[in-house]
Amino acid sequence: MSRIRGKNTKPELIARSALHRLGYRFRVNRVDLPGKPDIVLPKYKTVLFVHGCYWHRHESCPNATTPTKNRERWVEKFAANVARDRRNEVDLRREGWVVTVLWECELKHHPSEAVVAALADAGMSVSDVRRARLDDSELRRAADRRFSRSWRSSDRQG
Repeated sequence: MSRIRGKNTKPELIARSALHRLGYRFRVNRVDLPGKPDIVLPKYKTVLFVHGCYWHRHESCPNATTPTKNRERWVEKFAANVARDRRNEVDLRREGWVVTVLWECELKHHPSEAVVAALADAGMSVSDVRRARLDDSELRRAADRRFSRSWRSSDRQG
């Protein structure tokens, strides 16, 4: 489990790349907010969490499996993760933030649609001109390049 990354994951890089291409400027992992959101759009008072389907239990997703060995421990851990996510979401909403979740599986298959849908959920619109800047394959390639660079540099430090 030491290899599980907490930030700069591939799905996060894809989402950030898409937002940047759409012209949005954002902050990453703001520690002063509950749950340290993955992406914060301060101008719009909106936060985006990029959740992995496995760890955050995306309902009806085939990636949200439960290990068979030591099942009770895993069920308890996953339940604690989901409860923490809910608690952070409630705290952020209480502070006046709009909270949206992007799921790993959605970003993997249709990244541009997932980001545009998340922005729509937050009450933000994306024009057709901006939407034309998004190319799913290019978003994935850009994330692959950044991910492999950051992964290699973190291996050298440890």
